[in-house]
Amino acid sequence: MRLRIATCRPLPEPDLDEELLLTALCTHGVEARMAGWNDPAEDWDQRVPTLIRSTWDYIHAVQAFERWVARAAAAAPLWNPARVVLQNLHKRYLLELEARGVPIVPTALVQRGSDATLAALCARRGWEDVVVKPAVGAGSFGTLRFQGGDLAAGERHLRALAAERDVLVQPYEPSVEGHGERALVWIDGRFTHAVRKTPRFGHDPERVSEALPIEASERALGERALAPLVDELLYARVDVARGVDGAPRVMELELVEPSLFLLQHPPALERLAAGVARRLHGR
Repeated sequence: MRLRIATCRPLPEPDLDEELLLTALCTHGVEARMAGWNDPAEDWDQRVPTLIRSTWDYIHAVQAFERWVARAAAAAPLWNPARVVLQNLHKRYLLELEARGVPIVPTALVQRGSDATLAALCARRGWEDVVVKPAVGAGSFGTLRFQGGDLAAGERHLRALAAERDVLVQPYEPSVEGHGERALVWIDGRFTHAVRKTPRFGHDPERVSEALPIEASERALGERALAPLVDELLYARVDVARGVDGAPRVMELELVEPSLFLLQHPPALERLAAGVARRLHGR
């Protein structure tokens, strides 16, 4: 059974899951290799299934990535499937979750070229401490926090981003410093574990905890967020933060290339490898 695992070269940061996954797949009889999604030497028309994992530079070439997704999916199975991937590239999905009744971290979308100001937006929403980030992003690219006295700097950052791309503005949730942002990992039909992520801005390195059990209210929220898609997904990650009322809210719904923190929870690694092998067998 052959498999391509889509990545990018060079990686903007190490993928700690890469070697673990290659080894686990090998134990299931899967001959897997890493392949750069935009490597001109790679023939993506070959009938070899593809697992998307660390294509983290796509945010700088979104249209090319969309064409690659369509090409790879036309040749052989793609996981997650193309429809899911394409709908999850832009974080407007947060507003779609909200419209479906799923609690989210309050989110304002500023469209590319808009003359909306951060001061007016914050005044209208009653926000004094905000996060400004690209609506198509990965890692902490372009993600910065601005408090009341820094809103002039925030205005400049918003204008610079909005000149080239859509932008999200969200209130900073103080709970991420205590309870923490929780990343809930979902693999092949169920949630497996969570990790606590520390706030990350600009070029900050990612810092996460050991594997944690998923709290009941956070699990319920994650299940609501994923409900329409569970029959299509191989993997997912639901990042949640608690609001000032203590209730969990979706911060991000990662269905394209999320880190799954397999190092922290070996049973999740085994579940992913087994799920891929089963799909390659057509089951």
